Amino acid sequence: MPRDRDREEKPRVERDDGADPELEPLDVPYTALSADALRGLVEEFVTRDGTDYGVRERTVEEKVRDVTRQLERGEVKIVFDPASRSANLVPGRAR
Repeated sequence: MPRDRDREEKPRVERDDGADPELEPLDVPYTALSADALRGLVEEFVTRDGTDYGVRERTVEEKVRDVTRQLERGEVKIVFDPASRSANLVPGRAR
């Protein structure tokens, strides 16, 4: 039987709404998703309203490629929120 000190502590995110601590957002490695699921998540992210701020119009393919590279470098990470059953891309730490 594992002892308490043998278990890893899960980082907790403070919430003011009294949400169940078991429903805290989780970081999901991009490598845990299938290629199709990753592509769908990134494509949905880059096609959201208000995400095109450049001087030059860029294709969806270019945006997907850029965000995928950012995931690989750790500049962006995937966070899954079990309470809303949704995933989002958020800033991460560069490796």
